Amino acid sequence: MFNKIFGKFSKDIGIDLGTANTKVFVKDKGIVINEPSVVSLNTKTGQIIAIGEDAKKMLGKLPPHILASKPIVNGIISDFEVAEKMLKYFIDKIHQDSFTLLPRPRIIIGIPLDITEVERKAVEDASLSAGAREVFLIEKIMASAIGARLPIADPVGNIIVDIGEGTTEIAVIALSGVVTWRTLRVAGEEMSKNIIQYAREVFNLLVGDKMAEEVKIRVGSAVEQKEPLSIDMRGRDLITGLPRSVTINDVQIREALSRSVKQIIDGIKSTLEVTPPELLADIFERGMILTGGGAMLRGIDQIISRATEIPVRIADDPMTCVVRGTGLLLEDMQLLKEIAIPSTQEEK
Repeated sequence: MFNKIFGKFSKDIGIDLGTANTKVFVKDKGIVINEPSVVSLNTKTGQIIAIGEDAKKMLGKLPPHILASKPIVNGIISDFEVAEKMLKYFIDKIHQDSFTLLPRPRIIIGIPLDITEVERKAVEDASLSAGAREVFLIEKIMASAIGARLPIADPVGNIIVDIGEGTTEIAVIALSGVVTWRTLRVAGEEMSKNIIQYAREVFNLLVGDKMAEEVKIRVGSAVEQKEPLSIDMRGRDLITGLPRSVTINDVQIREALSRSVKQIIDGIKSTLEVTPPELLADIFERGMILTGGGAMLRGIDQIISRATEIPVRIADDPMTCVVRGTGLLLEDMQLLKEIAIPSTQEEK
């Protein structure tokens, strides 16, 4: 009863629990939160020092008694208590300007395709503990397709590739369901690791995650560029132990990223190989759509199109497709009930 009363004053929200960033969509307002999925904890007192952007600024600069925790790994909760506190922080932040003393929102959360029942229950329990009165779990790739405005309910095949931070999900969707799919542990994070490894092997330079991420964004590409790109990459010389900077160009970064790009292409081909021929005919005509932060790697659409001989396009604002999809589902309860994954509470 109290849940219903508080629910009337609460705002329904859609959440994209990402490895790198957590995005929150509020009904009638749009995307109101887009912050790193990072929490800084004082291990002596158990107190949370910072969440989101403030916590990310502390990464790699913390004293031993302060731990920067990333509670979401590959879209799955790895630290239940920290994830719960992070969700509660975001829910309270959304309701801080309203009259609600005890927010009880209805929440839609996108989850990976390969999630186990235990991991699914962890997402549900963390959301309910953080203050949700009702939780709907949907496949992240479905939310992404809805956010990219694909006609998922039609009897036609649509292929979508979501290149996130921790995973790449490839799915063929028709009639509001996933027909064939594949999940790869190769995405934005792995690409950053490729750059770190390349710097170590070629330049004897140890660079941090933040520097590798900046290099990837500034000069990363999958195909040859019309104009050469370069950036100064700073780190620690592995021979002298002193700070050093080297200039690295797009050709070298392309070489560093080539293995990860090839693995993504091979994953797409493997998914297409097990797709029914009737759907393949639709895909060949309609093309493929890329979403997620990895879709912003220069030329990745071109190299995938060449390899698969299928037209490829990048969704508008690919990084927010999942959370925008959850936002559209807040307005369409009928479609939400049709594609929502059964609750672990109901299964009992």
